[in-house]
Amino acid sequence: MNKEQLHALISESTGNESNICQIYAIKDGDKVYDDCWHGFKTEDAMNVNSVTKGVMGLLAGIALDKGYIRNLDQKVMDFFPDYTVKRGEKTIYDVTIRHLLTMTAPYKGKSEPWKKVCTSPDFTLAILDYLGGRNGITGEFRYATLGIQILAGIIERATGEKCIDFANKNLFEPLGLPKRIPHGDSSKEDQFDFFMNKNPRKYEWYSDPQGCVTAGWGLCMSAKDMAVIGALVLNGGNFNGKRIISEEYLNDMLAPHIKLGERFGYMNYGYLWYKPYDDRDVYAAIGDSGNIIYVNKEKYVSVGITGTFKPRIFDRVEFIEKKVLPVVENAL
Repeated sequence: MNKEQLHALISESTGNESNICQIYAIKDGDKVYDDCWHGFKTEDAMNVNSVTKGVMGLLAGIALDKGYIRNLDQKVMDFFPDYTVKRGEKTIYDVTIRHLLTMTAPYKGKSEPWKKVCTSPDFTLAILDYLGGRNGITGEFRYATLGIQILAGIIERATGEKCIDFANKNLFEPLGLPKRIPHGDSSKEDQFDFFMNKNPRKYEWYSDPQGCVTAGWGLCMSAKDMAVIGALVLNGGNFNGKRIISEEYLNDMLAPHIKLGERFGYMNYGYLWYKPYDDRDVYAAIGDSGNIIYVNKEKYVSVGITGTFKPRIFDRVEFIEKKVLPVVENAL
């Protein structure tokens, strides 16, 4: 397949690929593919949903490298001495940063309290009310988009600056990517529009009324941004000769810490990043609607894909390997 054929395939698709807006690929440090659909341009950004979590995984590593976090087994409650724990709650004192990163932190209730948290004045403190529970630390994987919010709060408490400023200074700007700005509104109507609107967005990051970013969703990036971040991971944390994040942490972040079940395609899970295959050096930060950072260490390729809201599209690993990688190879 060549570039023209792939462009036509997506343009004419009425299925899973019909919502793709941008694809950008980097191989051996050079751009090898860049294409857009639905009126998007290379520089346009959009809400990449849970790919945001993958970026938070990197920010946690940078905070660890810089000594703001002592180690990943540091207790979450170390960072919230002013938080009043609910009466009778004991498990919360045992939850660590590693539990957050591997999605093994326990929460009360069967479903995530979206309305309670996302209408509160402080999203981080609101979700802390749900952390813990009577069953204790079980090690069970529980995918928790709202729970990762606690990680943004930890970074802010540990560094003494807003998470978005920490991200701009230590990740986006060193990679030559645009600074993100806080989105600034958090009404119910605005949140709905943020997920559903199919137009390009600014380089922004959704934020709560305190100006703390949403850590599990809401970061706006272009496919180029994501491919560049993927290239950083490929390069073991180096970018243009400058170290952004330690290779030691990256190796730990990408290592398979948990084997996931059928819902997640039996992939392995590291620190907010997926390892789709047991026996291959392929990794991904994955979000709803097919947004993805794809990293292939075997072929030394990173790919970013953005897509507008479309339900029941989770990962595009197979699409990338069957349709995009052949175009990358043909471009060389």
